[in-house]
Amino acid sequence: MSTPGAGPTGFFPVLTGIARQAWPVLVSQWAGIAFGVLDTAMTGHASAADLAAMALSVSVYITVFVGLMGVVHALIPILAQHFGGGRLDEVGRTWGQGVWMALGLSVAGGALMLFPDMWLAFSGDVDSGVRARVGAYLRALVLALPAALMFRTIYALGAAVSRPKVVMAINLAGVGLKVLFNWLLIYGNLGLPALGAVGAGLSSAIVYWLSLGAGLWIITRDPYFRRFSLKLGRPSWAAQKALLRLGLPMGGSYLAEVCAFTFMALLVAREGTLVTGGHQIMSNLAALSYMMPMAIGIATASLTAQAIGAGQLAQAHRTGMAGLALGLAGALLTAAILVFGRPWILAAYTGDAGVAAVAVTLLQLIPFFHVVDSMQCINSYLLRAYKVAFVPMLLQTLALVGVGLAGGWWYGFGPGRGRLDALREALIPGSPAGAGIMWLMATLGLALSAVLLHAWYWKVMRAQQRAATP
Repeated sequence: MSTPGAGPTGFFPVLTGIARQAWPVLVSQWAGIAFGVLDTAMTGHASAADLAAMALSVSVYITVFVGLMGVVHALIPILAQHFGGGRLDEVGRTWGQGVWMALGLSVAGGALMLFPDMWLAFSGDVDSGVRARVGAYLRALVLALPAALMFRTIYALGAAVSRPKVVMAINLAGVGLKVLFNWLLIYGNLGLPALGAVGAGLSSAIVYWLSLGAGLWIITRDPYFRRFSLKLGRPSWAAQKALLRLGLPMGGSYLAEVCAFTFMALLVAREGTLVTGGHQIMSNLAALSYMMPMAIGIATASLTAQAIGAGQLAQAHRTGMAGLALGLAGALLTAAILVFGRPWILAAYTGDAGVAAVAVTLLQLIPFFHVVDSMQCINSYLLRAYKVAFVPMLLQTLALVGVGLAGGWWYGFGPGRGRLDALREALIPGSPAGAGIMWLMATLGLALSAVLLHAWYWKVMRAQQRAATP
């Protein structure tokens, strides 16, 4: 068993330690995002209407789920600091309170998803067949939300105590089950009705509940987790307030990130089904690529928080810098793969020539988009390790929503429409007018977010070190 607070001290050993913890998180994240990839690819081969419905539905679900997931992820730095400080009973008690919080959040999130017309108001005149599919898909995902959020408490626990392989194994098994249930419910195999996009939603609900059951079974029987005395206990308002004090601004940051892309999808829907499908491929690929910096960010934040909990502030800073270096290297590698693998990527996503023609123009921007997205992601996780979330939330909202989303709407669909067309044609030639500008401004917003968050990290880190100096 690992010793809380202990770890390598040199830069390269720390780098290796982050990579060792990040790769299971990365595989787990890829397995999780594979649900969306499978839904996009399999509904894309069902019909263009199913693909458009799935794109709009997932945009709504991801907005709700990721915002609430961000609140639950407050458990990661809190549990990691308890673990680093050797407070093992507090790990178990706090985890139980996190489960109660996840249940409460799922009720609020489910209510928001039951009113699809409220979300589709941003999309203009959506085809009635697509609109009906969206409502049915979201109702299926309401069933998935409680299990998905409670499973995130197990995810947070594994990351915080340097045992991420548990969730990795469950998520990998879940991918196989997802393929099976999608095959049955989307296409109507083995005598079942062909439900299209709705079937994809139902299959997700089934797999999430099975994954939650497997996770609870493992952590209540594994000797490593038993030492934390994991228990649900009774809901404690004091404990809930402590979690929400960090979780709400963290959720706000997650929400700022995802809203920028959710409302982008809703606005892009005004340009028709083909543009919506092409945008969904770009968006899904960006989300898939995001999993590497997210995994590195989570591993870096967990190890940094453990060092902070153990009172090792120099080690915490060394870990943060190593995580940023590893993240930049990973982003450059991913960007190269996206450039050279473009033809095979498009073929895997869709057989519709019109959708592919739109997607290929947007994908010209994704290597640059991914590099700045990676840097802002890891910096945000690094700040969360210090339990600093409110100011980062404001900075991300300014950059991603103010510059990225609002700027994209202004120049893509609003009063400034057409003013940046020359720049769009120079950087992403042939792209749709609205969608191209939205992605261009989103990239600029992410770059600004990365700079602001990194500057704030240095301010926080130096203040912590000064406060610890006798």
